[in-house]
Amino acid sequence: MPNKGKSITILVAEDDEDDRLLMQDALEENRLANDLHFVFDGEELMDYLLHRGDYSDPKSAPRPSLILLDLNMPRKDGREALKEIKSYPELRQIPIVVLTTSKAEEDILRTYDLGVNSFIAKPVVFDSMVKIMKTLGTYWFEIVELPDQNA
Repeated sequence: MPNKGKSITILVAEDDEDDRLLMQDALEENRLANDLHFVFDGEELMDYLLHRGDYSDPKSAPRPSLILLDLNMPRKDGREALKEIKSYPELRQIPIVVLTTSKAEEDILRTYDLGVNSFIAKPVVFDSMVKIMKTLGTYWFEIVELPDQNA
């Protein structure tokens, strides 16, 4: 298991409070919520990643091991944020999984064109979310090799 023992920081960009709670509970159920951070929209996501404003202290905004990104958020949506993240060489290595209610073929194609690592339709049932988070955790933190966050 390549990443066992390494610190796992998950950053969730999600504006819907119910979806945030569902994800948090599912991550906790799978013991993946030890370093979980939430941002409300794409603007706040970029502030977090670039250590601006409320996130100027890197200790309160550690580099994420994985970003879970909703597409439909206020101010700056997930598509815009994804494009901006991938434009920064120091950020483009962070794996990004779109987790959204959209199942539109256009969104799927566009986000992959912009560099997303995976696209998942957000389940509405808790058990399904738990299974998705377990699979994501196994894949991203036990199977694949991720770049060293401190490099």
